[in-house]
Amino acid sequence: MDMDQAAVWLAGSILTVLGFLVILGGVLIANNLVAKYWKTWGWTFLNWNQEPVRFLSDEEVNNANAGRTVQSKEKS
Repeated sequence: MDMDQAAVWLAGSILTVLGFLVILGGVLIANNLVAKYWKTWGWTFLNWNQEPVRFLSDEEVNNANAGRTVQSKEKS
């Protein structure tokens, strides 16, 4: 490979990557413009069959802490 071929290959590689970035940017802009009109299909790729997160209420926290203090007093 001589210098002319290497320069053409490098320029072609750079222009190809820039072309992909321009296409990706156009797709993202189009997506953001029409996103409010799309209806979701309900697909989730990362959270398969995952239950929704349930947080403890204040009563449950207090009951758990009260149980620990009673158990720790019984042991000593």
